[in-house]
Amino acid sequence: MRRYVTVDVFTDRRFSGNPLAVVLDAEGLSQAEMQAIATEFNYSESTFVLPPEAPGHTAHVRIFTPTIEVPFAGHPNVGTAVVLAREWQAQGRPLPASFLFEEAAGLVPVRLDLNDGQVVGAELTAPEPLSVGAAVSLTDAAACVGLNAAEIVSATHAPVTASVGLRFLIVELASRAALARAAGDLAVHARVLAPLGTDGVFVYVRAPGAAALDARMFAPLDKVPEDPATGSATVAALALLAKLEAVDGERHWRVIQGEDMGRRSELNGRTVVRDGALVSVHVGGGAVEVMRGTLNV
Repeated sequence: MRRYVTVDVFTDRRFSGNPLAVVLDAEGLSQAEMQAIATEFNYSESTFVLPPEAPGHTAHVRIFTPTIEVPFAGHPNVGTAVVLAREWQAQGRPLPASFLFEEAAGLVPVRLDLNDGQVVGAELTAPEPLSVGAAVSLTDAAACVGLNAAEIVSATHAPVTASVGLRFLIVELASRAALARAAGDLAVHARVLAPLGTDGVFVYVRAPGAAALDARMFAPLDKVPEDPATGSATVAALALLAKLEAVDGERHWRVIQGEDMGRRSELNGRTVVRDGALVSVHVGGGAVEVMRGTLNV
């Protein structure tokens, strides 16, 4: 019997945001068993909490989509931190200001957000520096999401892959109407994205000069037709924008995702730039518990 908790992440309301399953008693499970459990939940990701491999770390966390294990993801870190912190509180254990999770992409610091002593959310720090890959043509980028090349914006950046722990194709669109019509195309994703080492495309619309984005993310290659909230893609996109714009200081961003699929999510981003260089990128938000129970494995 393995305990699990599900939470909706990047929201303060149940049945919105991005669902996540957190398996708390994962020690001893094989990779195949973890994958089978993640496939059974069929959320965009499920996490498995294991004892840390090094002293001073909080936990070793493994993250699975319905089809593969991934090295890092956004809402799984936020949701897992909230679930684990609430478990600690229920056990009477003192809470640190932040957790430190071991993941395949590296160490992920996750700061806890409390309200009147209750854990209501968390903010992660991306585990890797920004890496930018090859650009994609406007035609191919548009085809990935069923749009026309004229609806792609390339003034700030071309459609390009970027990662701070997990790689995505990042594409800016010309209008909110184009964003609303976007849809992932499995065949085009297989042709365009797979050779680039990614299976997801993050499309966004931004008011000129504003630190606010409306976004969607499609990953049909990973059996995720659309994701309600994608923290790992958000931090990659914000890192790219912060590096290109090179505005010194701490900058706060607001990203709305999931509205077009009826699961509104609000992601709070934060970038730090010093002397024109990107220092760190963060994303956080709330999480609310939906279910808890036990698994028969």
